[in-house]
Amino acid sequence: MTNIINGKEIAARVREELKEEIRSLKEKRGVVPGLSVILVGNNPASKVYVRNKGKASEEVGINSAQYDLPEHTTENELLKLVDKLNKANDVSGILVQLPLPVHIDEEKVLEAILPAKDVDGFHPYNVGRLMIGAPTLQPCTPYGVMRLLDSTGVDLSGKNAVVVGRSNIVGKPMAMMLLKRNATVTICHSRTKDLVEKIRSAEVLVAAIGRAKFVKGDWVREGAIVIDVGMNKDENGKLCGDVDFEKAAEKASFITPVPGGVGPMTIAMLLKNTVEAARKTAGL
Repeated sequence: MTNIINGKEIAARVREELKEEIRSLKEKRGVVPGLSVILVGNNPASKVYVRNKGKASEEVGINSAQYDLPEHTTENELLKLVDKLNKANDVSGILVQLPLPVHIDEEKVLEAILPAKDVDGFHPYNVGRLMIGAPTLQPCTPYGVMRLLDSTGVDLSGKNAVVVGRSNIVGKPMAMMLLKRNATVTICHSRTKDLVEKIRSAEVLVAAIGRAKFVKGDWVREGAIVIDVGMNKDENGKLCGDVDFEKAAEKASFITPVPGGVGPMTIAMLLKNTVEAARKTAGL
């Protein structure tokens, strides 16, 4: 029998845990976590993401501030705002919503954020800490995936894990997190030879390539744990993942749906990173 991993329920539990932690920080330590989110331009999807992040922050007791900057904002103007927030004592975390307008260097902006306030986990310092197995603030989506994997109760040590996708946001950090749990990790991508056979060998499969229903049901190993990070639309305009859910669910022991799987966890772990950043800044 296949178990559906309910990301909405697990994310809700994370938020409840954070509510209690934040309440304790405020009452006992006088620490109030603060998250500042910067949005440049009018990307509709980015607006939705930013609004959801602000709403979720307020729900758990994090002070949330949003900076809406026009499309023509210069790189220098954005860097000045980042510098101001770096110096602000009431700001625990800074998030610059991506993508940025083409005239702004994303890498330069992300590197300008203090590593201790980099709640997206994208700064090279934080990426490097993850690489050496001593993570601080971790990228939110793979961090959320690990929480979903924990919910299965399966010990990852020694498991054959396959990550399909090598992005800096999901694929690469996902592999590092699995390695830290002593899984044997294979990263696959568009140039991988014998991709189907590698996927068929996976006891733990993480699909993160952004191609609707790319992973077919008969590619999935019997009893595998399948985590679908994809968020696509199928030929009928319906939301779907990178995995053919209906067919894969016939073989998987655990599987995440789309929507309602990985998606809710990304914001939940952003909130967790913000609280962790607040703790460290306060020396706790």
